[in-house]
Amino acid sequence: MPELSAAQSLWDSVNQELKNLFPADIYSMWFEELACVEESDSKITLMAPSEFNAIWIENNYLDVISQQARAFSGMPVTVQVQVKERAEEKVEETTSSAKSGESSSNRLSGHGTASSRSSRSFQAEAPSRRTLLNPRNTFENFVVGSGNQLAHAASIAVANAPGRAYNPLFVFGDTGLGKTHLMHAVAHQMLATNPNARIAYVSTEKFTNEFIHAIRENKLAKFRKYYRTVDALLVDDIHFLSGKESTQEEFFHTFNDLFESGRQIFLASDRPANEIERLENRLISRFQWGLVTDIQAPDFETRVAILRKKAEAMRLELDESVMNFLAERVSRNVRRMEGALTRIASYDALIDQKLDLSAVERLLSDLLQEETASKVTVDQIQKKVSDYYQIRFSELVGRRRTSAIVFPRQVAMYICRTLTSEPLKSIGDAFGGRDHGTVIHACKQVENMMEQDGTVKRSVDYLIKQISHNRA
Repeated sequence: MPELSAAQSLWDSVNQELKNLFPADIYSMWFEELACVEESDSKITLMAPSEFNAIWIENNYLDVISQQARAFSGMPVTVQVQVKERAEEKVEETTSSAKSGESSSNRLSGHGTASSRSSRSFQAEAPSRRTLLNPRNTFENFVVGSGNQLAHAASIAVANAPGRAYNPLFVFGDTGLGKTHLMHAVAHQMLATNPNARIAYVSTEKFTNEFIHAIRENKLAKFRKYYRTVDALLVDDIHFLSGKESTQEEFFHTFNDLFESGRQIFLASDRPANEIERLENRLISRFQWGLVTDIQAPDFETRVAILRKKAEAMRLELDESVMNFLAERVSRNVRRMEGALTRIASYDALIDQKLDLSAVERLLSDLLQEETASKVTVDQIQKKVSDYYQIRFSELVGRRRTSAIVFPRQVAMYICRTLTSEPLKSIGDAFGGRDHGTVIHACKQVENMMEQDGTVKRSVDYLIKQISHNRA
């Protein structure tokens, strides 16, 4: 635990730690002008130069400040952010009232003294979010490869021309492939271009929770005013709108207001909009108005480039053979690669011993076993489905369209989509060169059959369980 110097206040110590934690440009933009106006062992009150600065600190960095303060104080610390302009205006109002001879009891009734009015916390002024915008998630730190090239280019275009390039921008792909990184990078770039831009980055879960809270607390007007007047709305995990009818209704109107006023909308999902179950057709249609693009798993060369960049950021030196080994064996997503590097970096810092290939393999043995065990291939699925439905493998991937073959083929496509990270095009190619639309149609057909027929559901669930646990 860091120690608090006798010569430093709690905020001085926290502020110095923020300087060390964040890049100079991020610190200068968000923290340099923060002033501490009240401090105790359990509370820090900060003054921000503008309402936007206060909103951004509240939304993205309040957790970091609180954590650092707790580390120095040794106890939980409440951090509040005030708005300088609002406080000064209230002081001026009070002074003006005194000069005009108005009774202070009339002017300040229910508000206490002028100083207590000026120290009103910003926390009551906007929806309470705790979404950290990672300072490392910039375009400069994003490794571009064949699987994410279009999504990256579209994100840059959106960041440089909000509301004009692609609106909305809808990016989908499996977890850990860089969707959130791109959203953070867009926010950073927009703010670098226009520090006064009003940007809301939020997960769908938090949007939903804030909507529910606003209804309960009778603050729906404030909630709507916030979300419908931002310059850019970036919503992560939009697939979690599935089945939330009231939230879908609210988001529909929020989307319309922003779109009609030329404000940028950026949505990220783990699947295409038309594959999100129980999502209203009018939302699916709107999500497809702009540019829809996917992010695919990085190829070997891109994985090597990602590992090199992340190792460089960690000041970790690894042999080329180790880098290639990691790129080959840890391939499910970027987060797992970063996790592997973090474990290696920790070992390297603690053990004064050269990290060779065998040492890395021992260190990551459990992760490598999990990676190997989790890799279900399209070929394995096709063979299992062929055996189960007693048709030849050649018929499953061929062109025949008899009912006895079409349905098993659709089931196989559905299971491929469920158990593998293969893109739609690759799955279609494996079934006789069919296009991605055919795969989507097959998945929807199987989903519908599973809902309507319990026997079909039991059969598909059995196959998925068998393939997941008995990879042969």
